[in-house]
Amino acid sequence: MTLLTKMLPILILLFVVTVVIMRLPKIDVGHDDRFRRRRVWNWLPLGLTYALLYMGRYNLKVSKYAFEEMAGADGASLMANADFGVIFGVGTIVYGISFLINGPLTDRFGGRFSILVGAGGALLMNLLMGLASLSLMNQGVGYEFLARNFVVVFSVLYAANMYFQSFGAVAIVKVNASWFHVRERGVFGAIFGILISLGIYFAFDLGAKILEGMGLAWVFLMPALLLGIFLLIDIALVRNEPKDAGLENFNTADASSGDTSPRLGAITVFKMMMRNPIILTIAVIEFCSGFLRQAIMQWYGTFAKQTDALLGLRSSFVNENWGLLLCCAGILGGVMAGTISDHVFQSRRGPVAAVLYGLMLLGAIVLTFTYQQPYVGWLMVIMSMAVIGVHGMLSGTASMDFGGSKNVGIAVGIIDGFVYLGTAVMSFTYALVLPGEQLDAAGHIAGPATDPANWWPWPAAMIPMAAIGLILATRVWNAKPQGKKA
Repeated sequence: MTLLTKMLPILILLFVVTVVIMRLPKIDVGHDDRFRRRRVWNWLPLGLTYALLYMGRYNLKVSKYAFEEMAGADGASLMANADFGVIFGVGTIVYGISFLINGPLTDRFGGRFSILVGAGGALLMNLLMGLASLSLMNQGVGYEFLARNFVVVFSVLYAANMYFQSFGAVAIVKVNASWFHVRERGVFGAIFGILISLGIYFAFDLGAKILEGMGLAWVFLMPALLLGIFLLIDIALVRNEPKDAGLENFNTADASSGDTSPRLGAITVFKMMMRNPIILTIAVIEFCSGFLRQAIMQWYGTFAKQTDALLGLRSSFVNENWGLLLCCAGILGGVMAGTISDHVFQSRRGPVAAVLYGLMLLGAIVLTFTYQQPYVGWLMVIMSMAVIGVHGMLSGTASMDFGGSKNVGIAVGIIDGFVYLGTAVMSFTYALVLPGEQLDAAGHIAGPATDPANWWPWPAAMIPMAAIGLILATRVWNAKPQGKKA
């Protein structure tokens, strides 16, 4: 089966989603056709760069499938479950804390600056991880040092990668805050969900094909190459505001609307945001989203592989098309959340988040009692649809609404920082509670991880996070941004 044939379902789905969005009742805020066309050429390359950053972020998970079957200096697996938890956890902590720096930088220098720095830095770090992988595969220069210090080296490289990655979310939201009116941002939340979903597809399914057909090192080198191409495209096309592209700026009706005061200092804005109960509530909801989203995305594949002898999930349709199905789920979740928010709830984000969190809580409870059943993969897909829908709605849209185009960098920094702090808690939690694995004489996975009964902490840990997220989402049910009064 050719790559084109395998990609055909997602291409069809993207086409259908595009048609559906175009056929929805339009919200007229006064944009002409010239503005709309130029806006597409602004967010499309920016968004695809963001998707490629995802590919250069979650490729670590794809590399685990090869690293866990390679022996280190002590004869143990180079990247066991606990090792992956540490490397990924360190990276996500750095990602979350980086927003304290990168949010203010983005507000000061603009989203275009941030996407260029983020893409360039992630390119470099993926290149270095690819070269390190080549050394480990071929026992080249530095092999003994890398084999003895694998977790430390990859924790440092991945943490640096995640620092630059953190520019991506701030950049895309900062730029689009000046290009989308509040009444249009639900649909942009759908677009944001689609871009996230494409990045997940690139990382998992395309990454798995690269691993199989080109080798471990290219799991890191291919994202570096693609990011280099889009870095040049972004330089040519992406602009911070409509006026930078020869158009007129307009009133976006968000929290910055009518604010003609001088720009406040970063510390002052940060304190102001941290005193805003809506921003804080959304941030804690997204902390829960970070835990749940990555608990599903990062661990289902490992669960399916390591318990395959008893459950037979590794060759299932869901596992073999994991990235594709996550992409489809994310697109559906993002489109559903965004369009319902704009067209049913008058651009309020809280009601949609509450509904989707209710679905996640129900899914987590069912999963805890049925995770050894053959349909577990499909339940994962449904829960992914819900959590990606929430993430696109809150991190991608509500941050623009309540931060305002003037201070959105710090707002999205706080919110997305909480997302990845939640991810870090997930990563270190599972590093402690999930079963360990060893390599047998033939180099195959053995030990407690192969017994599904030892995996019960995986779904059980999702229940309290889903419950907290649901309760908090109801607290912002009626929240809408208020501009400055004249």
